[in-house]
Amino acid sequence: MKQHILIVGAGFGGVWSALSAARLLDKHDRNDVGISVLAPQAELRIRPRFYEADVHKMFAPLGELFDAVGVRFIEGTATSIDERAKTVGYSDASGKQETLGYDRLVLAAGSQVIRPKVEGMSQYAFDVDQIESAVRLENHLKSLKDQPYSVARNTVVVAGGGFTGIETATEMPARLRSVLGNDSDIRVIVVDRAPQIAASLGDGIRPPVVEASGHLGIEWVLNATVTSVDADGVTLADGTRIEAKTVIWTVGFRASPLTEQLTSVRDAQGRLHVDQNLKVFGQENIFAAGDVAYAATDDLGNFSAMSCQHAIALGRHAGNNVAADLLGVAPMPYSQPKYVTCLDLGAWGAVFTEGWDRQLKLVKQEAKELKTQINTIWIYPPAADRASALAAADPMIPVA
Repeated sequence: MKQHILIVGAGFGGVWSALSAARLLDKHDRNDVGISVLAPQAELRIRPRFYEADVHKMFAPLGELFDAVGVRFIEGTATSIDERAKTVGYSDASGKQETLGYDRLVLAAGSQVIRPKVEGMSQYAFDVDQIESAVRLENHLKSLKDQPYSVARNTVVVAGGGFTGIETATEMPARLRSVLGNDSDIRVIVVDRAPQIAASLGDGIRPPVVEASGHLGIEWVLNATVTSVDADGVTLADGTRIEAKTVIWTVGFRASPLTEQLTSVRDAQGRLHVDQNLKVFGQENIFAAGDVAYAATDDLGNFSAMSCQHAIALGRHAGNNVAADLLGVAPMPYSQPKYVTCLDLGAWGAVFTEGWDRQLKLVKQEAKELKTQINTIWIYPPAADRASALAAADPMIPVA
């Protein structure tokens, strides 16, 4: 009977885990181990681009790629993990409950934005977390042209001034004007708890964000929190009222709740602590990749972020090492000492930094060209050609 590697999730971590596991099996000429990917869709959804327009196009089909490398795709949503029985329960496309066994598991189930229990949040706030919710936002923006003019109609409030919030906000002027007209009097307002613009991203990146915000007319309301959302705007903790027909929530991400089913240590975001080979601490047969893994990137105390930059490398290592574990060959310890940030700033351009202290390297058009390459080429999966796809999954390929 074939041994079975099961990978839960078809995001960046899951896709690259599957390709890398297939690569190592191919390298050792082993046909006695099967690889399966369990996910709701056979597509890699390009989540880093969900702040852009035409979001319904932001995915890459995976069926032909998986066929080319001998990976079986199983359509379904994982609902439970039994670490003792070595099984994963899932709901298939029809809603029927099924069970899959595994010899080794890679959990790559991703993360999701956390909506707090704020009045009106679930009914009225939008987000760009999943493709369905981003499409809902896009359809809403397009519908604004059919509403009578009002300050609220022409105003977008973005709650949260972190990476996602900044990219979403700086794209909004162009997206609003494409719907309402180039001469429209629009407002884009970022509401953030921090005392400074882009506080979570550090001093190096702040000046370009401030300059871009000024150039694009984006307003920042600092030291502020949203206490309620309704169809016509938001109310802040100090009683301030902002009239807006569009409120976008970008604050707080947490790993898949599947991590909570394992008897393992998790960080504050629900990510599983893993060893240098990405095996989950306390588990013999379970590895983690992508946003569910809390992994040391170097020997300096830095840990992986919830980003495709880390998810791709984590996937390549987790896939290699889960296969190595079954084959009894040496694993390849995960290491990703180089860290970069490439932040899109709308029509102003972009900003590119290197290092965890975010040393400024490129701004405006130069950075924008790099960001465009990243978003349209680098983060997409390889073509459905077996040799090139397996070669692309080599864990030694740097991601940065």
